[in-house]
Amino acid sequence: MLDYIVRRIIGERNPTDLSVRKTCGTIASIAGIVINLLLFAGKFITGTLAGSISITADAVNNLSDAASSVISFVSFRISAKPADRDHPFGHERFEYVASLIVSFIILIIGFELFTDSLDKIIHPAETEFSLLAVCVLVVSICFKLILYFFYRSVGRAVDSSVMMASSADSLSDVVSTGAVLIALFVSHLTGINLDGYIGAAVAIFIFISGLKILNEKKAMLVYSPEEGEMRVDYSSIDSIKHYLKILHPKLVEKIKSEARSHPEILGIHDVMIHNYGTSRCFATFHAEVDGRDDIFKSHDVIDLIERDVFEKYGVQCVIHLDPIETDNELVNELREDIYESVKGIDERLSVHDFRFVPGVTHTNLIFDVFVPFEVTTGDEELRRLINAKVKSISTGYHTVITFDRG
Repeated sequence: MLDYIVRRIIGERNPTDLSVRKTCGTIASIAGIVINLLLFAGKFITGTLAGSISITADAVNNLSDAASSVISFVSFRISAKPADRDHPFGHERFEYVASLIVSFIILIIGFELFTDSLDKIIHPAETEFSLLAVCVLVVSICFKLILYFFYRSVGRAVDSSVMMASSADSLSDVVSTGAVLIALFVSHLTGINLDGYIGAAVAIFIFISGLKILNEKKAMLVYSPEEGEMRVDYSSIDSIKHYLKILHPKLVEKIKSEARSHPEILGIHDVMIHNYGTSRCFATFHAEVDGRDDIFKSHDVIDLIERDVFEKYGVQCVIHLDPIETDNELVNELREDIYESVKGIDERLSVHDFRFVPGVTHTNLIFDVFVPFEVTTGDEELRRLINAKVKSISTGYHTVITFDRG
């Protein structure tokens, strides 16, 4: 039902269009603001009357959700603004910043509620069981489930990180409110006062939810190769596009494979992905081609690669053409020797942009060495090891090496 409503809102328009995202995000955010404010008012009044810290904690959680919806509302308005002189790639990354703000609000609320709950555990007070409290909590669970499915539908339809974060938060609210409801019945039936303990549990649950959102959105803004594995369905373009946003190495390999599928491309290096939002991903890399090939033919191949990568992954490519010498038997042999020598030092190293410059007294071998971040050996030590390998081939060879770390 909710999926149908979202599809009706979008209509025949492109879901990734900024105006569509703005419309869907605005509607979802307003719904979240209204519902969460009503739930906050109902729970806060009920919790105060019943003297229950767990119900009050749940109420404050709804207030934080309302604040998050306000931030989501603002983020959709800002991210939908077109590119301008100061923001040539648009404003879509503000959505990621908004998600971080939401996560910080959740963390602060969780911490404050935990301290209040600890005080209730140390200084317990009787809580009053009432039918009103039960009804308010049940209604809250129902509305939060509706928000969960609605946020999820919008998030999937327009590929919104803010909506998916709000969806996850709503589901966590269902669990926390359910725990409060169970504690209310247990305390009433057994006389065991669990209010402070359940309040603390809810606070911890809220805090963990905030940490999860924080880590996920941080990965979108600042990529770290140390981030854990994520599942991706490579048969789904939507899954691939989402994966691309966190710049995972496997997606870099997918782009490399796409380029290498063209026989004219002899090598790929210096791949960089720039993420500027849901609909603005760019990739730049160097593609090695035979220097003897016709420049127009090579340019046509580059155009094909750029088009294919965009159609399959939604990424706009800028490709630098690197012509290499392939008809010189000595150069080819030396290139292979250098490649093997560098690999012999560390399998994770790779060589590109190899050039052979003969001179009167010596010959310069000019090349770049790519060094992954996990290789801890310093540049000078690597230079010494490579030079030793090269001198073993011929003392007449001098090296000019540039190290690329990434």
